Amino acid sequence: MSQKLFSPAQLGPYTLQNHVVMAPMTRSRALGNVANSLIAEYYAQRASAGLIISEGVSPSPNGLGYARIPGLFTQEQVEGWRLTTQAVHTKGGHIFVQLMHTGRIGHALNLPEGAEVVAPSAVQAAGTMWTDQQQMQDHPQPRALRPDELPGLLQEFVHSAKLAIEAGFDGVELHGANGYLLEQFLNPVSNQRTDEYGGSVENRARFVLEVAKAVAEAIGPERTGIRLSPWGMASDMPHYPEIDATYEYLATELQRLNLVYLHLVDHSAMGAPAVPEATVAAVRQRFTNTLILSGGYDAARAEEALQSGRADLVAFGRPFIANPDLVERLRTGAELSPLDPATLYAPGPEGFHQGFTDYPALAEVEAVR
Repeated sequence: MSQKLFSPAQLGPYTLQNHVVMAPMTRSRALGNVANSLIAEYYAQRASAGLIISEGVSPSPNGLGYARIPGLFTQEQVEGWRLTTQAVHTKGGHIFVQLMHTGRIGHALNLPEGAEVVAPSAVQAAGTMWTDQQQMQDHPQPRALRPDELPGLLQEFVHSAKLAIEAGFDGVELHGANGYLLEQFLNPVSNQRTDEYGGSVENRARFVLEVAKAVAEAIGPERTGIRLSPWGMASDMPHYPEIDATYEYLATELQRLNLVYLHLVDHSAMGAPAVPEATVAAVRQRFTNTLILSGGYDAARAEEALQSGRADLVAFGRPFIANPDLVERLRTGAELSPLDPATLYAPGPEGFHQGFTDYPALAEVEAVR
């Protein structure tokens, strides 16, 4: 059987060097919420992936809920990200930016002056989050967004998407997963609105689809993707009876918008319930453009997903952190290096590069043996 995983792939107008996607992963190295040369080096090291999807990047000051995450709503941030896109393109790679508004998963201490924690409804998320000033803090109760604020919020996504293209990104992934703002609209536990954006499946999906439509119209559907996490429980997203109906409806409507891809994530490898096979099949049936599957894949499982047609591309997350040359290691069956959990979201004692850009490629490892 031919190795489809390592053969070229087509994604809209782009010919990717393989079917491997580097999944988006928060790394909290953006001091002042601006991407820097260290971030550019990190992504360039991993540019052998067919497609890189960046860490979550906020389209709004209100969406910068975590410490040291980057934004993309100012010219300074555009220039910062241009370092990354140029570095990746120089290596022959492709990169989409993931636009992630954290919504209620934030804390005032992590936000710039004048920003606030907002959400579809004033429903506090369970759990805590890190702040550099006071360490772990409870999630606050967010302020519910008023109906008259939603058009402006939508325009923040559109503006950020346009800036992404200006910064040199090949496209945009809307983060509609993992319990952040867009998924907060989808879930009836976090969305208790009584207007046209709450209640029925169609109403709760309305804002997500309006954002997807507006971004696709602004930069082109061939440059617009979306990430979804049906049956996920990240960031206090309890299960609800209409999960499958919600994602079947979304898949149908996203196909009508002709988005270039739908990125479906399964967090079971990290302890969450698995996404039922029937859910994936239902999405696959309704969304016929590129489907990316993500969640605990190795080379063999990825190859099977591609050969069976269940996926068009397969995303790998944490293995990319400690293995900048992951594609080559997967291709050759080489041993994977372990990551250091202590430096996932924070610098080591040697600085921000530790656990970020200092993981060696296989050739470097063998050279010192």
